[in-house]
Amino acid sequence: MPTRALASLYIRVDGRAILLDCGEGTQIGIMRLGWGFRCIDSLLLTHFHADHCSGVPGFLLALAKAGREEPFHIYGPYGLQRVIDGLRVIAPQLPYSIILHELPSTESSFSSIGLDIRSFPLQHGIPCLGYSFHLNRMPEFDPSKAKKLNIPVDLWKVLQHGTPVTVNGSIIQPSEVQKGPRKGISFVYASDTRPVDTIISNGLNSDLMILEGMYGEDNKLPLAVKNHHMLYRESALLAKEAQTSRLILTHFSTSMETPEESLPNASEVFSPTECATDGMIVSLAFPQS
Repeated sequence: MPTRALASLYIRVDGRAILLDCGEGTQIGIMRLGWGFRCIDSLLLTHFHADHCSGVPGFLLALAKAGREEPFHIYGPYGLQRVIDGLRVIAPQLPYSIILHELPSTESSFSSIGLDIRSFPLQHGIPCLGYSFHLNRMPEFDPSKAKKLNIPVDLWKVLQHGTPVTVNGSIIQPSEVQKGPRKGISFVYASDTRPVDTIISNGLNSDLMILEGMYGEDNKLPLAVKNHHMLYRESALLAKEAQTSRLILTHFSTSMETPEESLPNASEVFSPTECATDGMIVSLAFPQS
């Protein structure tokens, strides 16, 4: 649509980034926002319909133009090798190597840019994956424990950063001067699917869920079933069941010129729901406590 680009999500943590899906023209959106290319370490693909991966050649060339020389990782479902080989026919020469990770149709875990990532199967008629992301948070430092162990104050910061120290010949582990575990940050992305339980289990108590809102009106259910997509209301029900903090709907049908008009169909089920817009920026932070 003139005001809606194809699917892509740019995830940034401490100066490093991941790209999730890469619809046609994704590199233009990154440039428009003024965000970097060299800092993107990997690309995660949900599936191989054109609106989610046709931008790969242009994106890989943009990485090359940005001067990348380090290996670049691409993750995706079964068929990844064949699809990337085909797309690279028009981007054959790159100054960096590409490492492919074909993920199984069951749940699988890996990590990138400090995030623990889990892929999980969706229901879209072809192999399709959702992704959950978790940023761990170190337990809080406990000064009283450090004092009891007679640890010099100038070593506290070292322990706070997770590095053991030696005091009077004894090695002190960070766990010895920490309080209990603290909640990290977690969010889920799942698009191009019918409602499945794996979305709920992976989004349980998350800070954010980004789910598809292909059809806004409830009377579009037969079409949603036929095309393996979801209604606003169905996505909202998943968010409610998962007890997430916030839901953002995306991947709207071209039949909806104004997706916000159908938002009540979702918000009456799960009130903290909103519609995504191009260039939308969301910041997630650790809880205060």
